[in-house]
Amino acid sequence: MWIGSETAAQRHFHSSFKRRAIVYSSLGFILFAFIFLIKQNPFPNSQSQIKPLESPQKLPQNPLPNSQSEIKPLESPPKLPQNQLTFSSKFNPSLYHTNGTEVIYQIPDSPKAVLFIAHGCTIHAYDFWDKSPNCSHCTGLPEERIFVLQTLEKNIAVLTISSLGECWTFTKEMENVEWIIKNWVETNNLGNLPKFAIGASSGGYFVSALATKIEFNSICIMIAEGVFEQMDIPKNYPPTLFVHMAKDKIRASLIRSNMAELIEKGIEVKEIRCEEFPVDADFLAKRVPGLEIGLTVKLIEVLREKRFLDERGYLKKDGRDIKWKEALVEKKLIDEKFELFRHINEELNVAYSYHEYTSLKNDEIFEWFESHMKGN
Repeated sequence: MWIGSETAAQRHFHSSFKRRAIVYSSLGFILFAFIFLIKQNPFPNSQSQIKPLESPQKLPQNPLPNSQSEIKPLESPPKLPQNQLTFSSKFNPSLYHTNGTEVIYQIPDSPKAVLFIAHGCTIHAYDFWDKSPNCSHCTGLPEERIFVLQTLEKNIAVLTISSLGECWTFTKEMENVEWIIKNWVETNNLGNLPKFAIGASSGGYFVSALATKIEFNSICIMIAEGVFEQMDIPKNYPPTLFVHMAKDKIRASLIRSNMAELIEKGIEVKEIRCEEFPVDADFLAKRVPGLEIGLTVKLIEVLREKRFLDERGYLKKDGRDIKWKEALVEKKLIDEKFELFRHINEELNVAYSYHEYTSLKNDEIFEWFESHMKGN
């Protein structure tokens, strides 16, 4: 009885074992096949087989009306580094050296007039022009470059000359510039065009004296009263426009005195006053090419933190007299080699309105020149 029972149990065990073996074998085969298929055809999200996106194919050469021949996907405009200059393609100056100085000029197509620009102390001819293949050392200070750009847009030829020293002198240098201007006008066949001159600060004094040597249709003296008390004013002295800044009260008084003297001589005169205004981040970013709005926002914050601004946003001191650069360096917002220091400083000076070259009165200045195209 016991032996018989054992034999039945054994038969039951072997039958159950065979069934389990078949099931396990089938599962093993399925797993093997699955792994094999994965190796041969991996899923699309497998990193080892991901291919880089291909560039979109060009559209056919017959696109929709009013479209370009190739449509590219829209891209976000790249942000400029805070010290990278951007330049205007409208600048295409020529330059040469003569009599120990540098001459930079540009003549537009069909020029209608000629304008000589005399810079102020520590400024040079190359500060009026953007850096370009023709002038790799040009710096494009904001106020100077805007003035030149708008002059060229009015089809007026622009001539800039660097002084021999830091500021202009009135002896040999006067003769030197007179010769350069007359020779340049003759060489470029511009002798029949109206001639104008503008000078700022030291350049303003220089132009006031140069106008007794060269026959200008009219001149503009900026942030300077001229040297009229040191010279005999001829009867044919050109109409004179004075542009000065409101905070410089001593100079304003001298200008009015010289205006009275010119009027007494029968010379046409006019005065333009530049008022102060609050400085803000948007103004600085728009005036200085390559300057990020993010940095100008930080700059305004620093000016407020250091109490360089009053509660209305006006500068308490001239840009030359506040240590805003050192404050930005201390906060690691810029480094010591920051390329736009002079550019920003100039705009702060313009906002403070004491003594700085400005293009904010260009409309009135060009209106003055335009009104004297036909001579005195």
